Amino acid sequence: MTDYIYNSHGSAVGFIRGKYIHDISGNAIGQINGSHVHKLAGSYVGELHKDMVVNKHLGNYGNIGNPGNPGNPSSPGNPGNRGSVNYGYPDVFDELLK
Repeated sequence: MTDYIYNSHGSAVGFIRGKYIHDISGNAIGQINGSHVHKLAGSYVGELHKDMVVNKHLGNYGNIGNPGNPGNPSSPGNPGNRGSVNYGYPDVFDELLK
């Protein structure tokens, strides 16, 4: 089963494979350390909360370094839109793409 990541509008924008976050096409764009989400290069972005990457205003957990590229597992498909959800925190998934 694939763990998808959604944006605040309900669109699937990525998925989790192991400790890595991939965009919906399968490109590695981030890494997970506990609930902390970092860019693939290592800088902190936000927190994994339920099925979104959000800013919980917890501060900056620094740079954990680049673990190398885990490769592209290919797209698992798109599950479609699950509907808009607001967990009370800003959606920061797009920060992984910068």
